[in-house]
Amino acid sequence: NYGWLIRYLHANGASMFFMCLFMHVGRGIYYGSYTFTETWNLGIILLFAVMATAFMGYVLPWGQMSFWGATVITNLLSAIPYIGTNLVEWIWGGFSVDKATLTRFFALHFILPFIIAALAMVHLLFLHETGSNNPTGVNP
Repeated sequence: NYGWLIRYLHANGASMFFMCLFMHVGRGIYYGSYTFTETWNLGIILLFAVMATAFMGYVLPWGQMSFWGATVITNLLSAIPYIGTNLVEWIWGGFSVDKATLTRFFALHFILPFIIAALAMVHLLFLHETGSNNPTGVNP
């Protein structure tokens, strides 16, 4: 009976997670954390993986906005020279966004968070190796 609550907590929790993520990236830009290139690049990969997961979650309700969002965003990949149209058809599982696309997006929406968790562990390992920056300059 409370499935609606879980769904809205999940969707709004994702929005709150993005707010924290954008503040984290903004802090990194402000304090120059991008100088640690390996850690920074892995963080950017994590950002794109989280965005992909959120996009696939956005498609799952399968309403008109979800359908056309999936159609428009996946069609952007067709602009890639030589492989674009084949890549889009491969992602769709056919010649248009259909049930096969929804099944793929559901599977990826489930699997990607585990990959993101593993990448976050590697990100933290890189932070442990390079050391976190000390923006205030105060030593404890």
